[in-house]
Amino acid sequence: MLTFENVTLTQGDFALTADIAIDEGVTAVIGPSGGGKSTLLSAVAGFLEPQSGRVLCNDQDLTGLAPGKRPVSMLFQDNNLFPHLTVLQNVGMGMRPDLRLKTGDEQTILHALTQVGLAGYADRKPAALSGGQQSRVALARVLVADRPLVLLDEPFAALGPALKDEMLTLVRDVLVKAGKTVVMVTHDPQDARAVADRVVLVADGDASAPVATQAIFDDPPAALRAYLG
Repeated sequence: MLTFENVTLTQGDFALTADIAIDEGVTAVIGPSGGGKSTLLSAVAGFLEPQSGRVLCNDQDLTGLAPGKRPVSMLFQDNNLFPHLTVLQNVGMGMRPDLRLKTGDEQTILHALTQVGLAGYADRKPAALSGGQQSRVALARVLVADRPLVLLDEPFAALGPALKDEMLTLVRDVLVKAGKTVVMVTHDPQDARAVADRVVLVADGDASAPVATQAIFDDPPAALRAYLG
């Protein structure tokens, strides 16, 4: 579980408050541009410390922990793959950033590649992959990192609709089955409808409590109606 306990986040003149708890499964974070969605993720990842309050993961206080010390994996839109490394090495960095792989690590990596549909791709470089395949490599790296909390900051936004749907399905089939808490920032309500168990609306300087996806779209609050148009 991810908990924001009376959190206030500030960036310049902008302030965002959050006092919510997010369960396992997929939670979509939606709202207008500039409303604070990525700010919320930055506080979890360790790129922005709260002005007040605490962020906790499974009751572990994350306050003051460096990003690399947090039980968090993050997927970005550019996938953050290293072009000079093979697929196996890029995935392996999720386990050991120094790539000093131990006995059994390679088998774990190969299994993760199979899970994301990339069996046989271990020796390729990112330049030889399609955009969708590169996203799958990044997803496999999250799998082998084996951290309980996964943050998705619109990692599939550059993909076409069919590929994006494919990746969102993989997120549910692979990460949720592994028991992860997945928090997904998106500008596209269809992403939330496709895979999210619940939705957090970020608008007007506040992150609202999670609401079941079907329920929030069936009866959207005023801020969501304004966003949807």
